[in-house]
Amino acid sequence: MLIFGLFNNKGKDELSKSLEKTKESFLKKLSRAVIGKSKVDDEVLDKLEEVLISSDVGVATTLKIIERIERRVAHDKYLNTYELNKILKEEIAALLKENIINKSSDFDSQLPHKPYVIMVVGVNGVGKTTTIGKIAYHYKKAGKKILLGAADTFRAAAIDQLKIWAERVDVPLVKQQMGSDPSSVAYDTLNSAVSNNVDLVIIDTAGRLHNKANLMNELAKIKRVMEKVVPGAPHEVLLILDGSTGQNAFEQARQFLTATQVTSIAITKLDGTAKGGVVIGISDQFKIPVKYIGIGEKMEDLKLFNSESFVESLFSD
Repeated sequence: MLIFGLFNNKGKDELSKSLEKTKESFLKKLSRAVIGKSKVDDEVLDKLEEVLISSDVGVATTLKIIERIERRVAHDKYLNTYELNKILKEEIAALLKENIINKSSDFDSQLPHKPYVIMVVGVNGVGKTTTIGKIAYHYKKAGKKILLGAADTFRAAAIDQLKIWAERVDVPLVKQQMGSDPSSVAYDTLNSAVSNNVDLVIIDTAGRLHNKANLMNELAKIKRVMEKVVPGAPHEVLLILDGSTGQNAFEQARQFLTATQVTSIAITKLDGTAKGGVVIGISDQFKIPVKYIGIGEKMEDLKLFNSESFVESLFSD
């Protein structure tokens, strides 16, 4: 499922610019696949399959797209690259649209619970802390009262980094010493949120424990403790993935999906990579909303994902 975000013209230009490397690589490969061809035949489809896989769309999603195109061109001749671009664009857009939640979402919207609790998961190095800071920035700018919780107590750097972001955004942070019980941090954070009439709570968690069982047990414990303070919490489990890692992002998603129930995804670092195709594959394969995309280093460079704008930017000249 995908969540719509709202993009004005400036936002669309920023997105298009951030996807420049992905777009340039993708369209060049696509042009080479059809050069000298007067119709879309088996050879072109084989080359198109290579283009999609090499663009990190993923094998399963690529095969699904190719099958759809095969059905469309079975009785027709498409004479040039533009026509194939048009078909491919329509099929990718349709694939994403099948998984859309039928409602708009933006930072100004009223949150469905108060406090609304987001638990953030993801391996170290994917931009987890930065994404938390940027989410806090956008919601604070929209007038929401924010509280952060530093429940990644396995690394002193994680607590320090979140503290820096909390100060930068000017929102309060609940933290304890390195090595403290993460569940205790979550408990204190939610108690403080209830006492202080907070709108949004964002809880950071450890990027990696010794093994999958430890990770599963730790996240389950944090969730149980949250539930005691705020019934139904966490209301959202947000998985952060690094888009620049390509197929490794798929594997990270699989690992965390076995460890906890992920309800939304943020894909970061799309501005510096030609691997933006991961957005298409991940949203299709895991059927989990891609809610945010990171397209730069500035606080404003975290965007609510909009599938229509993404496809337009990917295919725009």
